Amino acid sequence: MHWIDWTIVVVYLVWIIWTGLRLSRKTEELEGYFLANRSLPWWAVGLSVMATQLSAITLVGTTGQGYTAGLSFVQFYFGLPLAMIILSLTVVPFFHRAKVYTAYEYLERRFDSKTRMVTAILFLLSRGMSCGVIIAAPAVILSVVFGWNLTLTILAFGIPTIFYTMKGGVQAVTWADVKQMFVIVGGLVAAVIALIMGLPDDVSLGAALHTAGAVGKMQTLDFSFDTTNQYTFWSGMIGGLFLFLSYFGCDQSQVQRYLTAKSVDQARHSLLMSAFWKIPLQVLVLMTGVLMFTFFLFNEAPMLFKRAHVPAVEASPRAAEYAALEQEYRQGFENRKLAARAMVAAQAEGTLPEAESFARTEFVHADEMIRDVRARAKALVVDVTPDKAFNDTNYVFPTFVTQYMPIGFVGLIIAAIFAAAMSSVAAELNSLATASVIDIYRRYLRPVADDTHYVLVSKYATIFWGLFACLVATFAAEMGSLIEVVNRFGSYFYGSILGVFILALGVKQANGHGAFVGLIAGMAAVGYVAATTNTAYLWQNVVGAVVVTVVGTIVSMVTGGAAATGGAAGAGTSAARG
Repeated sequence: MHWIDWTIVVVYLVWIIWTGLRLSRKTEELEGYFLANRSLPWWAVGLSVMATQLSAITLVGTTGQGYTAGLSFVQFYFGLPLAMIILSLTVVPFFHRAKVYTAYEYLERRFDSKTRMVTAILFLLSRGMSCGVIIAAPAVILSVVFGWNLTLTILAFGIPTIFYTMKGGVQAVTWADVKQMFVIVGGLVAAVIALIMGLPDDVSLGAALHTAGAVGKMQTLDFSFDTTNQYTFWSGMIGGLFLFLSYFGCDQSQVQRYLTAKSVDQARHSLLMSAFWKIPLQVLVLMTGVLMFTFFLFNEAPMLFKRAHVPAVEASPRAAEYAALEQEYRQGFENRKLAARAMVAAQAEGTLPEAESFARTEFVHADEMIRDVRARAKALVVDVTPDKAFNDTNYVFPTFVTQYMPIGFVGLIIAAIFAAAMSSVAAELNSLATASVIDIYRRYLRPVADDTHYVLVSKYATIFWGLFACLVATFAAEMGSLIEVVNRFGSYFYGSILGVFILALGVKQANGHGAFVGLIAGMAAVGYVAATTNTAYLWQNVVGAVVVTVVGTIVSMVTGGAAATGGAAGAGTSAARG
C-alpha cells in the first residue's frame, strides 16, 4: 500500500483504541463493566447493534457473496423487521424488568440451574466459534495485503484486540461501534464510487447491471418452497424469523446491548432502528459485490483470487495443466468481454429482440465457460496442495481493494474493515466474558466475592475466549463465504435456545425437566437434520425451536407441570423483582 493509505489506517486505529481506553472508566464495577450502568441512549445502542453485524465479515464475506451469487442473499433478512417488532413488544420489557445481567439468569428463576447452565454453555460455544469467524475476516485482508501466512495474520490481529477488550467495558465498545458504523458505510460508498468509475466510458451503470442480470445476479426474490435452497423468500421469512428471534432475543451478545439502554422505550427504539435500516444496508453491501462482477467483466481479474497456493501448483508436476487453464481463462475473459460489450451495444441501439437475445445467449455461455475454468482450477489446487477446502469467495473484495482502488480509498476501506472487526470482536468477547462470569463462575465456582474480583476474572475469561476464537479463525477462512459460515454456526444452536425461551415465556405449564429434555432433543434433531439431509441451514432454526417446544411441553406435562421444579414461582419472582 501507499504511505498515504498506511497513514489513514494507523491514524484511524489509534483513534479507535484511544477512544476505547478513554471511555473505560468506571469499569471496576460489575454493572459498569458489563452494562454501562444501564445509561446509554437509544441511538448509540441501535448503531452498536447494527455495527456488530456490519463487521469485517460483512465487508469481506457478503461482498464476495454478492459477486458469486448476486442479490439473492438479501432474502436471508426478510424476517428481521417482524422479529424486531415482536421482540420490542415482548422480550425487551421483560428483561429490563427482570434486572438481569444475562438472558440465561432468568432461566434459573423460571426453571432450574441445569437449564440455565446448558443454555449458557451452548451460547458460549456458538458465540465463541462465531467470534473466530469475525477474526478470520481481517486476517484474510492482511494475508492478501502483506502476503503473510494466515495463522500469523490471525494472531497479529487477534492478540491486540484481546488486549483492547480487556481494558474497556461495554460502554467503550458501544461508542467505538458508533464511530466505526459511519466509517464502514463511508468505505462502502467509496468502493461503489470506485467501481462505477472503473466501468468503460461507453458502458453506463444501468447497462452494466442489465448485463449482470442476464446471469441472475440481480434476482432478489425466489418464491419456490424448496427447503434445500439456501435463500428463498420463505426461508428468509420463516427460517430467518426464527433465527433473528433467537439472535436478538436470546443471544447474550445482543441482549446485553439493549440492557445498556436507559429505559424500555429506548431499548425498543434501538431494535426498531435495525428493523428499518438493516435490509437497505445489506442491499448496499450485496450491490457492491454485483458491481465487482460488472467491473471484472471489463477489467481482467486473476483466475483465482486466493493466490497463496499458486506457486506450489506452478512448481508441481501438474504445472503445465495449470498454465493451460490460465491460457483458457484469459481467452474466456476476452470472449466474455466481447459478449458483454455486444449485449450492452444491442440494448443501447435498440436492435431487434432477436439480436439482443442472441447477444444475451452468447454472454451467458461465455460466463459459464469462465465459471467452468475457475472450478477446474480450484479442483487442481485441491488435488495438488494440502488445502482440501479451497474457496476464494472471501478474497474477491480484498483483491479489488488492494489492486484496483485509488490511493487513499484503499486506506479508508482497510481502516473500515479493521475497525469493524475490532469493534465486533470486542463486543463478542465482552458478552462471552459476561456469560462466563455471571452464569458459570459466580453461579457455581465463587458465589460470593466483590466486584473487583469478578471484573478481574472476566478479563481472564476474555483472554481465554480470544485465544479460542483465534483457533477457530485458522480454519474458518477456508470454509467458504464467511457470512454463510457465521450463520451456519449460529443456526446449529439458535433454534434450540429460542425453544427454551418460548417454553419459559409462553408455556405456563413448562418446567425445568421439560426445558432441559427439550433442549437436548432440539440439539439432537438439528444435528440429525444437518448430518443426514440437504436442508438449508436457515430451516435448522425452525427445527430446533419446534422440537424443543413440543418435547419440552410434553415432558413438562408428564412430570407434573410448572410446580414440579418451581417454574411458576420462578416466573413470579422474576416479575416481582422488576
